[in-house]
Amino acid sequence: MRLSTRGHYGLKAMFDLAWHYGGGPVPLNSVAERQHISGPYLEQLVAVLRRADLVKGVRGAQGGYVLARPPEEIKAGDVIRALEGPLAPLQCVDDQKVAACDEADYCISRMVWARVRDAIAGVLDSLSLADMCLEAKNAGKPREYNAYGSS
Repeated sequence: MRLSTRGHYGLKAMFDLAWHYGGGPVPLNSVAERQHISGPYLEQLVAVLRRADLVKGVRGAQGGYVLARPPEEIKAGDVIRALEGPLAPLQCVDDQKVAACDEADYCISRMVWARVRDAIAGVLDSLSLADMCLEAKNAGKPREYNAYGSS
């Protein structure tokens, strides 16, 4: 299972907004520059995050984007689900859309994939944006920290 750049870059952008939380709206071009994300691509990601009620736009000369809730209340899993969809590695273990499978009741590999899904969800749902900021501070990263390197 592999996440796309949507989830990777979206989480980087949300981290950036959390890092600057409380300082007013953050212009997208500054997030794009700090996180090495294309401006137009970041705009697409933020549109999805807005629809998921994870960020809010602020209009005007001092406008930009802010988190819709405090960083403590937004989990990495919220961001990844909004941008990537369900965390299930296979459709047969997707909680939201169970695929019809003749072997579902006795398929041993289905149990493995359900555990993989649950483990991924457990990690992503246990980490808030505030946790990510605390990790960055503990690592001694500077204020204009690039969350995950320039990949």
